[in-house]
Amino acid sequence: MTKLTQFNIPNLVGRSVWDDVFTSLFDEPTNLVRRSTEGYPVTDLYCDKEGNSVIECALAGFKKDQLSVEAKDGRITIQADHGGSEENERRIARRSFSRTFVDHSGKLDLGNAAASFEDGLLRVTVPPVPEEKATSISIG
Repeated sequence: MTKLTQFNIPNLVGRSVWDDVFTSLFDEPTNLVRRSTEGYPVTDLYCDKEGNSVIECALAGFKKDQLSVEAKDGRITIQADHGGSEENERRIARRSFSRTFVDHSGKLDLGNAAASFEDGLLRVTVPPVPEEKATSISIG
């Protein structure tokens, strides 16, 4: 029987993951912060019971007049500007951003989109394009 000189335990996460985290933390802290906040703001996309497409963004700390929603060329762009000075800039809450959502299918009626903002939740509701009904054409 051989003597064990090293205690081997299988890693669920893996040694390289831990090495990457600690290397990033100490060698590249700004890159780690950027990577941890790339998905800002937290956004949910879904279809409601009426068949509308809904975009919801969690925007705690913003006021309604700091937000803008624009529909143009098959895209909806949501932007926010916190309006603060750089000295008081926060990393997560109330920071400026811009997110664009594209209607690749062409089946959304962007001209009739509606937006509401309540309790820090921005909700943009986009109805589907009405289906064309077949019409009878008389032959003359």
